[in-house]
Amino acid sequence: METSLAGTTLTTLARRAAANSTIDATTSKLAFGSYDWICSQAPLVVCPLLGSTGYGTEPVCYARNVEISSTLIFQPATSFLHICALAMIIVMVLHIRAKYTAVGRKEIVTLFYMYWVVELLSIFLDSGIIPSSSTVYAWFAAIHTGLVCATFGCLLINGFVGFQWMEDGTPLSLWVLRGSCALIFFITGFISIATFKNIASFSSAKPTALWIIEFIFNGVCVILYIILQLILVLRTLDDRWPVVDIFFGTAAFIAGQVILYGFSVTICNALSHYIDGLFFASLCILFSMMMVYKYWDSITKEDLEFSVGSKQAVWEVDFTPGEHKNLMDDGMGGQGGQGGYGAYGGGHGYPPVPSKGYGGY
Repeated sequence: METSLAGTTLTTLARRAAANSTIDATTSKLAFGSYDWICSQAPLVVCPLLGSTGYGTEPVCYARNVEISSTLIFQPATSFLHICALAMIIVMVLHIRAKYTAVGRKEIVTLFYMYWVVELLSIFLDSGIIPSSSTVYAWFAAIHTGLVCATFGCLLINGFVGFQWMEDGTPLSLWVLRGSCALIFFITGFISIATFKNIASFSSAKPTALWIIEFIFNGVCVILYIILQLILVLRTLDDRWPVVDIFFGTAAFIAGQVILYGFSVTICNALSHYIDGLFFASLCILFSMMMVYKYWDSITKEDLEFSVGSKQAVWEVDFTPGEHKNLMDDGMGGQGGQGGYGAYGGGHGYPPVPSKGYGGY
């Protein structure tokens, strides 16, 4: 009898605790340095590792999972979108690499390499292939967070390339880019894993430093990149159409953030838990990165004279029978006795004698 009462009491307390947790998640507001409200709205990678309970913060509503070969796959639609994004990034990288002499080619391709790795890690973390209960999840989440912030930093540095403050494609330019991205990656990665593991003065209950880097730093990088590109287009270019690419890319990025943090729960409930805001946010991020590529492609022109990898053009001249006869009479009549090589002059053989004309002929 006592055992039964004890079990009933524990069950009641557990239900009350769960109810109080749900109420706190739904009634909490956005606060500086706090992930409580953010994680209650959006299923971010870091959310299972943050919070005062030690069990992470669960969103109010999230996409249902599917079972494939006895393995639960979370966020199936978003995971499929990540796979499509990998293919799209490869296509964009191939187009960038084909523009051999374009300004900032090596710098912009580095940005898309990093974005590709971020999408690859997102597949394993969002889908639960690496479960949040695993001991390695915190390390992969730290790597993912570091790469995301490094990618935003790479975007900002690419914003300075068009001003030619240092010659693009040179070892100096590339190592400044790589060194800056590596520094951002290691600093963010350390802060992330220290926050997850409660190392030193970092705490998963109060992840203020991680919050500043993940939201303030990344937001500043995006804003500065947009400002720099608007200055570049309006002050140095005659064509104003690239502004349209900037506008659409910015609109897609803002829409993705608004959907993720403002309407994710509404979308999830309306679509019966099949899709939540993370899917549409990932789609908007992909579209904004496509606009970054489209913008770069529109402001860069390839110098075909120095393009060594492009296919050589084949020129064909089509003559009518009358034009061909006149050409033979006017310019090729003195080739007799020279074996067909006297077309460059009446009595000269091959090669022709250089003159003062263009190209030595």
